[in-house]
This record gives sequence, C-alpha cells and structure tokens, in this order.
Amino acid sequence: MAPLKNTKTTRHVRKRDGSVVKFDDHKIKEAMKKAFVAVREPYTELDDLTIHVVNNVNTKFAKITPTVEDVSDIIEAVLMEDGYHEVARAFILYREYRKKLRGVQKAVVGSGEKTNLSVNAIRILESRYLLKDPNGNVNETPNQLFSRIAKAIAAVETKYSKKKDASEEVAKKFYDMMYTLDFMPNSPTLMNAGTPAGQLSACFVLPVGDSLIDIFDGIKYTAIIHQSGGGTGFSFSRLRPKGCIVKSSMGVSSGPISFMGVYNKATDVIKQGGKRRGANMGILRVDHPDIIEFITCKQREGDMSNFNLSVALTDSFMKSLESDSDYDLIDPRHQEPSGKMNAKSVFDLITNMAWTNGEPGIIFIDEINRYNYVPNMGQIEATNPCGEQPLLPYESCNLGSINLANMVDSEGKIDWKKLKETVEWSVRFLDNVIDANNYPLAQIDKVTKSSRKIGLGVMGWADMLLQLKISYCSDDAVYLAEKLMKFITDAGVEASVALAEKRGSFPAFKGSKWEQSGFDKMRNATVTTIAPTGTISMIADASSGIEPLFSIAYTKIALDEKEFVYVNKYFEREAKTRGFYTDELMYKIAKEGSVQNIPEIPEDIKRVFVTTHDIDTEWHIKMQAAFQKYTHNAVSKTINMPHSATIDDVKKAYLESYKLGCKGITVYREGSRQLEVLKRGVKDKKSEDDSEEKQKSVQKTIVQKKASDLCPVCKSKMHALEGCYTCPSCGYSKCSV
Repeated sequence: MAPLKNTKTTRHVRKRDGSVVKFDDHKIKEAMKKAFVAVREPYTELDDLTIHVVNNVNTKFAKITPTVEDVSDIIEAVLMEDGYHEVARAFILYREYRKKLRGVQKAVVGSGEKTNLSVNAIRILESRYLLKDPNGNVNETPNQLFSRIAKAIAAVETKYSKKKDASEEVAKKFYDMMYTLDFMPNSPTLMNAGTPAGQLSACFVLPVGDSLIDIFDGIKYTAIIHQSGGGTGFSFSRLRPKGCIVKSSMGVSSGPISFMGVYNKATDVIKQGGKRRGANMGILRVDHPDIIEFITCKQREGDMSNFNLSVALTDSFMKSLESDSDYDLIDPRHQEPSGKMNAKSVFDLITNMAWTNGEPGIIFIDEINRYNYVPNMGQIEATNPCGEQPLLPYESCNLGSINLANMVDSEGKIDWKKLKETVEWSVRFLDNVIDANNYPLAQIDKVTKSSRKIGLGVMGWADMLLQLKISYCSDDAVYLAEKLMKFITDAGVEASVALAEKRGSFPAFKGSKWEQSGFDKMRNATVTTIAPTGTISMIADASSGIEPLFSIAYTKIALDEKEFVYVNKYFEREAKTRGFYTDELMYKIAKEGSVQNIPEIPEDIKRVFVTTHDIDTEWHIKMQAAFQKYTHNAVSKTINMPHSATIDDVKKAYLESYKLGCKGITVYREGSRQLEVLKRGVKDKKSEDDSEEKQKSVQKTIVQKKASDLCPVCKSKMHALEGCYTCPSCGYSKCSV
C-alpha cells in the first residue's frame, strides 16, 4: 500500500525480535481502528490521527530507527492528546494483554509467533496438545500444532485427486479455520493428528455381551481406546440379572452393576494417552430386572466415578408412566417378561436420585432409534460419555465445532455467507478424518467406515446471542436456534452430497434412511451433533456448546485439578462502552457470579447477560429441543437447576424433554455434589460452611433408621428419618420435606 497523504513516512522499524522491516503506516491505522471498535466509538478521524502519529514518529526518530514499542508509545500519546481517552485506555489494555501473551508464549514454546489464542488457551495447549521431546519439554508452537493437524488431515485429498498439489490448498484452508478459531476438531484429533498414534475420534460405543469372554474383551478394548484418547459408551442391558444361574459353572450371576464396577476400576488406572482420564457412559434399559440397583449405584458420591449413567426409557415405559400402571421387566437372555414394576415408582426413584446428585440421566432409546439413519446396520443401544452421539456397537465418530462467536460481523449481524463456507470446509475436514484415522480395533475401522458418521456442532452460542443482544431465555433466542441449526444441517447435508459426487456414498447407503428419503447419494450417514465442547471451547475462548453463560465471572477446574479463572469479555466491553465499569463493580460481580441483583447494572444489560442459574428450567429445555429439531445425532446439554429446585421440578423437566422430542436429558441441581467442575463467582468461608450443611441434609435422604411404610417398588419395609424414606433392599427413597 502507498503511504497516507501528507506524511513523510519513516522508512524502517525494528521488530521485537531485532529484525528491521519496512515501516507500514497502515498498520498504525489498523491498530488504532481496533481500539476504536473495542469501545464502539466511530473512527471517522482515523486518517488524521494516523498522520499525526506518523509525523510524530518522523520528528522524534529522524536519525534513528524506531522500535515497535516506540511507535506504540506515540500512538498512546496521540490518542490522549487528541481527547480519545477511552480509546487510549483500550489500546493500553490491549498492549498489556499482548505483552502478557508473549511472555506465556515464550515460556511455553520460546516463540513470539502471532496468534489469536488467549493466555489460558496457550497454557491448555501446553498441558495436553503441544508435542514434547523425550524429556517432556514442549517443542511445538500453537501454529505448528495447527499446521501439523491441517497437513495430516488434508493429505487424504490425494486419495481422491490425481493432482500432485491436491492437498496444499486444502491444508491452508484447514489451517486458517483453526488459526482464526472459526472451527476446532475434537481433542483426539488435536492431540494425535500427524503423530504415530494417529487415533482421531472422540466417541466410541462397545458391545457388552452376556459371557465372561465378551465382558472382559470389552474391558480390554476399553483400555486400548482410553489410552488412545477416546471415550466409551456401553449398554449393559444384554447381561443377565443378578442371581441367575450360570449353566457353564452352575454358579450365580452377579449382575450388570458388578461388572460395571470392574470397568470402572480398569478405567481408574488407565490414562488416555497420558493426557486425560478415561470417560464412560453406562446405560441400562428401564425394563432390565436390575434397573433399581443401577439407578441407585451412585447414591454415594465417589462410587462409579468414571461413569456417567443414563437409564434408557422406552415409549412403552412412558405410556405406563402416563397411565400410572405397571410395566414388564424383560429377561435379556430370552427377551421374555420376568416380572413387573410400577412405572411411577421407578420414575420417582430416577428423579429422586437425579435431584440428589445429578445422576442418572435419561435417554429416550426409542426416539433415538426413530432417527437411526442406518437401521440396516442394526439398532442403537448406547451413546458416547456425554450422550450427544448415539452409536452402533463398535462404531466411532469424530466431532468438530464451529465457533458461532466468530460468525457475527462488525455490524452485529450473523454472517450467513461465512457460516455456510465454514460448514462446507468443516464437513470436508471431518470426512477426511475418517480416512486419516488410525482406528484402535479392526472392528471399529470396519463399522465406522461403513456409515462414515461425522458430528459437526457448534460452540459460542451464548457469545453469539450476547453480540446480537438477544436474551438466552426468550422466544427470539429459541426461534434463532432452530433457524441457525437448520441452516447448518442443510448446508452440511449439501456439502456431504457434494463430497459423495466425487468420493462416493458411505458403504451402508443402500437400505439407509437417506436412500428411503429419495437421496441418490450421501457421503456421511450423519452430519451434525451438538457436543459439550469442553476444552476446545476454552482453546477458542468461546462459551461451551449451546450452554448459556455459567457465570459472568467463574473458575473452571480442568487439566488434573488446575484451576482457570474467566471473566466474560463481552460484559467487560459493554461495561466500558456504557461507562459503568469500575474495579469495585467487577469485584462485586466476581463474588455474585450474576448481575441480576446488582443495582448499578442497567436493566437492558441484565436482560441480555443472563447466566445459567438466572434461567428457568423451561428455557433450558426449549433451547435443547430447538437445536435437537435439526440435529442428526443428539444434543449434549446440562439442565442446570438452583439448589432450591424440587424433585417435582426434575420430574417436569424429564417429562417436558420427552414431549418436545429431545433424545435425552441430564439435570444438575447446584450444590448437590461436593466436587464441582464449574464454580460460580468467589465463595467465602460462610458459604462453604452452608454448602457443607446442605450436603449433610441431602445425605439424610439415604440414612436408614426406624421402620416405616412399605416400598412401592419392591414392597420391602422402608426406613424413615425426618420425613424422608429409604428402602434398604432396592434403594428407593422419597422425601416429603
């Protein structure tokens, strides 16, 4: 570019690494423009300000070469001198942040490369993702990580194109998506792409057959998958119930829950590639004879700690629940009725336990199979650990998420063109992963490549709403969720069809629902999934999945108990723009976590900046259902409830989610566990003491005391304490207080 008019531009500038480069006055203009945008002030005088800065540089450094820091000092001085005090403050804060960021980069990787990553993101990459030498020292930069991944995934292009440079342009596009944080693949891809390990999928489901060999084969396969960085889901519904005779030994079966304990213990001693603990999903059908033991197996905190639990509810059970009638228990060996239970009593137990400590969750197994896109390959029995990916036995899926925060333009509107292009390239990326993947088992390789399922999702949904000034708990947000997810899924299907034109349909296409729906071809049996995103949203500095803000200020425990502190950047920006930002106010918000009860905050800000515990349960469920409506697989979302929520609130949430077409639901009542991954605000000693007392009161629901009424589930005598009743035989509990 030519220099701006009326300036005699200094010819050179010295960079921080000591190199001397040509002076570019347009970089000064862009730096100041960012500061103006940060405080939302018009920048109509930008050309004149740039001329002012350049003239000052020329005057002060007529005989010597200025450094980048010298030029930045002059920018600060000019902004202050010309009366742009808030803009100058934004520029100073940005300089300090970049200085801190460079310090972290240097400490981590000895590099001063440009990056869009936050300080916390770089620390996370250092802990888990950047390659290390044999001595454990990091020897890869974040940009090299993105380049490694992009090249490894783009190398698949040569399989489908005869051009020698087929992968180069694609690799650049893949790199750009990650560098700009517009898209991020799941953690195993970030960890292992381009390495000898090469296992790139996050989600697996393994079958658990009703024999000792099948059960322990499952444990062996689980260990292999966890070591490679994946998570596993199981249905234990095929196992014979506790007390059944085992003909081969004439012994007695110990039941599915006992074997879950073996899986749990095995997981305890396995590190996923030395980078994170293994995660499991344990599922049991509601009509299994051991369902009561399953529902109550985590009533003591710490038991089955490596499992998330979900009860698979059937349509038949839900009908019995509606009519308050009994339903059949089914012996899995012969698929014949073996007894009855009262649906309402079992449902009461499920909701009671969920109220007590957040588990079990539920999945609607018949609803899941209604949307099984490859019924010709079999029935779905289980999901991955967070429930968003229903899979067939031995099937895996790789996930990736688009950062919706980056899909809002400078005018505060959704950039639909950019979003569509990002979807198209993301689908291509994820399809390539299937071929680039080094699968841990031959069975998984075969089944996965038969369906070629991918799971493209989103993160930064709450961030998008904040930029659009839409409240999460509003009809506008629910409407936009449906519109947005339909757009993403439609664009994803178009991209998958386009890939099928060149690469062919997934092998199990014939007999699939795509063929039944009139499609001529389809590359991937499923395209979209809403994952919780977790660590990758921390890397992208985006809100998790489709969750609302957890807090305006909060701490998050991750990476083997390391704690990270976050303050919402959109709120801080708005507070500074509106002029109500003070250090004292930020401290108050950090203690509260929410802004709803702080009088200094304007009402329109309170309306938009709602946190998860400011939102009524019905809006959480409506949002999950809105995204589920146009998602091929399932939606991972936690229905967070305040500590004051009742068991009836949990029941209503479960019933409403079924009514609205969700494929599953997980609720969590604040404070119902002693160890929580997310913490709101900053708690003082008194609040911690109060929490301990509340926890003790919850434990009273499972204390066994004097005899009382009969259990409605198994008819044993109940024990009672202060209005709370517990069955010593099956674990059923009920509180009237």
